[in-house]
Amino acid sequence: MKIFVPAANCQIKEDACAYIDQLTKPPGSLGRLEQFAAELAGMTGNLFPEVTPPGVLVFAADHGVVVEGVSAYPAEVTAQMVYNFARGGAAINVFSRRIGALLEIVDVGVAVPIDNERVIGKKVRRGTDNFAKTEAMTPAEAEQALHVGYEQAVSIIGQGARTLIAGEMGIGNTTAASALLATLTDEPLERIVGKGTGIAAERLVHKQEVIRQALALHRPDPAKPLEWLAKIGGLEIAAMAGAMLAAAERRIPILLDGFICTVAALVARQFAPNVADYMIAGHRSEEPGHGIALGLLGKEPLIDLRMRLGEGSGAAVAFPLLAAAAAMVSEMATFSSAGVSTAEAKGEKER
Repeated sequence: MKIFVPAANCQIKEDACAYIDQLTKPPGSLGRLEQFAAELAGMTGNLFPEVTPPGVLVFAADHGVVVEGVSAYPAEVTAQMVYNFARGGAAINVFSRRIGALLEIVDVGVAVPIDNERVIGKKVRRGTDNFAKTEAMTPAEAEQALHVGYEQAVSIIGQGARTLIAGEMGIGNTTAASALLATLTDEPLERIVGKGTGIAAERLVHKQEVIRQALALHRPDPAKPLEWLAKIGGLEIAAMAGAMLAAAERRIPILLDGFICTVAALVARQFAPNVADYMIAGHRSEEPGHGIALGLLGKEPLIDLRMRLGEGSGAAVAFPLLAAAAAMVSEMATFSSAGVSTAEAKGEKER
């Protein structure tokens, strides 16, 4: 998959920092909001970036590894939750409404047919295979899932979205995300693999062992990202990565959700390193591997509410902070325009 993602505009970021220091406040007094406003300027190439409305894409797919008993919920919950999204009853629906988001639900690999006009049908295949026994999918299928995400992001940006939030639904996807992350770090599996949907301690140990055996079987290499993704990844993880690549290519900021989304961000970076320039971490998940994934991206999250739901929910909750950072630059007066003396002017009068 050939993608060209430009680097963020460092000059405009510097100009934004200088402009922010002229706003009617002591320099640095709005803390990290100032940092994010400058980053948004560099991402968008606009001193006064627009981030509203956000576009939320929730990709749904099943995972064959669920048969290994790695989740507290049965596989059929994926499809049941997709219908819940379509009815508007899930957390991401609620939070999307609160922030005025464009929201689309995309079936990229649910194991059963989904018949609902509010769900975009882009099924690559009916779930992945059990990667504890065989490769999750073929490289061609992984590439097709990347393209699904890419095309849906292009579509929602075309509808006016100015920030991308990628979410997911797929029972078993913390197992796939943990396996992908484990190949990018020397951290032991015990520090990466979490409870996911809330499994008991003994099943957590089993989940770690399933991943350990899969990695030994496939020996996936992140330097060959399409093969790596095909061996141990997920269709929705691939689609999220593709969506991020499309957003970054168009200088649209990406507000990351939790663990699975951040692993998808690492997948996207394997295809185009500059994609990380367009990412802001929305929140810190309770999943232990999330902190490791954030560290690999060099990101510090906006909030930490001990969430671990997925769906894009944490990013949607954090979005108002991003909107506030953008509004600060476009709506606050400068010392000059407001006729307010600066600290330097006070010092000159005293001399």
